[in-house]
Amino acid sequence: MVTQDFQRKTKELIDSLKGVCASYGLGNDGNEFKIITQVFLYKFLNDKFAYSMKLLDERIRNAESWEKVIKELSDSDFEMLQLQLPAGTASLRPEHLITHLFEQQNKPEFAKLFDDTLRDIAMTNNDIFAVKTDGGAKVTLFDRVSEYITDTSKRDAFCRALINKLVEFSFKHIFTQKYDFYATIFEYLIKDYNKDSGGKYAEYYTPHAVAKIMASILVPEDQHGKVQNVSCYDPSAGSGTLLMNLAHAIGESRCSIYSQDISQKSSSLLRLNLILNNLVHSIQNIIQGNTMLHPYHRDGKELKKFDYIVSNPPFKMDFSDFRNDLDSKENHARFFAGIPNVPKKAKDKMAIYQLFLQHIIHSLKPGGKAAVVVPTGFVTASGIDKKIREKLVEQKMLAGVVSMPSNIFATTGTNVSILFIDRANTETVVLIDASGLGATVKEGKNQKTLLSNEEEDKIIQAFNQKEAIDDFSVVVPYDDIKEKHYSFSAGQYFDVKIEYVDITQTEFEKKMAGFSGELNDLFNQSGELEKEIKKQLSVISYD
Repeated sequence: MVTQDFQRKTKELIDSLKGVCASYGLGNDGNEFKIITQVFLYKFLNDKFAYSMKLLDERIRNAESWEKVIKELSDSDFEMLQLQLPAGTASLRPEHLITHLFEQQNKPEFAKLFDDTLRDIAMTNNDIFAVKTDGGAKVTLFDRVSEYITDTSKRDAFCRALINKLVEFSFKHIFTQKYDFYATIFEYLIKDYNKDSGGKYAEYYTPHAVAKIMASILVPEDQHGKVQNVSCYDPSAGSGTLLMNLAHAIGESRCSIYSQDISQKSSSLLRLNLILNNLVHSIQNIIQGNTMLHPYHRDGKELKKFDYIVSNPPFKMDFSDFRNDLDSKENHARFFAGIPNVPKKAKDKMAIYQLFLQHIIHSLKPGGKAAVVVPTGFVTASGIDKKIREKLVEQKMLAGVVSMPSNIFATTGTNVSILFIDRANTETVVLIDASGLGATVKEGKNQKTLLSNEEEDKIIQAFNQKEAIDDFSVVVPYDDIKEKHYSFSAGQYFDVKIEYVDITQTEFEKKMAGFSGELNDLFNQSGELEKEIKKQLSVISYD
């Protein structure tokens, strides 16, 4: 009940920040999400700093005003406490605190003070919180928030309104909460930027059902707590929904996260997700850049290999500008099945998922596992798709495929499947047709299919237990897949069943007599029909 109460209050804080933005003309503005996420993060880091300081020092913990105690500490005492802060806690000074800004809000040029404070926090903690680009530049934690207000005369009032919302709320009771709490908060935080009408943010969020199924198959429940010191990678990370689910299944302290995404927005959202979910140690591995053209993560000159890879890559995208740059000798091993050609029409429909899929296979460690969302057409298509499937079968690294219901993603009508790769799976493969599951609901202008918890668990159990279920799942050896021309479609392996019913000789003769009678009736009807047609034709001829 306490958790639900704080969840409600946290959502109310988010709503109040959005209300401030709307009051100053930034509602649904392209910059609104930057302001909301950065101000929310500033509050979170401020309160986590306070929480950590109170754990370290009894004087701070018991003080009526902990901020006053910190201000009165000697430089050496304060520095000693700073050195003891847990990893992932921002290093702040008294002048960085929200209470300090609250006390200064009526002074001239408050907006400048607000912006300077956030920028100073960002630079002080740059080594911990900065996201790198594939060119080596660093994207700092905070922007100059007030500058998104074009009317300079309103900037001070805008920043005062923000600071007054922050001072009314405290995160102090929720730092012991786990992934599920923060996943709900994060989803709520970006929900208005995850709709077609509000921008192109749907790319940053993968449906819960897909993320749960992927994580639960890659790391079955009996492996929880046993997997450790592993690397987890997503070459098209978005906001990190898949990575967060995977890290939660493994244990946040037992894995390191690696990612790359061409979008600066998505990298910023992923950074926020990592901070909320106690994965700050992995922010240094978050790269903003073009994974296909400039893959960043390497061991020496070779591309880095990972223990786990998850991805929901874009399916179609125009990459004609750099297509020929990919067709180089150094990329031949990575893109073993080939690079899609540029269509004569509709360049935006180039199948970029084929590149991501080949990159993922190339980036897996021996014994590594991957789960990738692909268009369902991949499971039977020819060309590059078939070459990829052949490699997975011939080298015995296919774990299975789950074909999902239509509209599992509300923003696309493309049917999707989840491809599971396991470089240690040398025996049988699980193919699941889950297209008949789920209930259709309306989401905005779109229809979406939602799976129940029981349906999600049915898929996970059938896959992990390698269960064959009539018209739902099959377990097949690699040789059978070769015989079916490398098709990964479960339906092509289902048995055709003929039901036999025992009847007596008398019953059989009665049924046959009935069939004969029906045939005679049909024959007679056809004769009458023929006569009628001839009659009508003769009338027409006479006329």
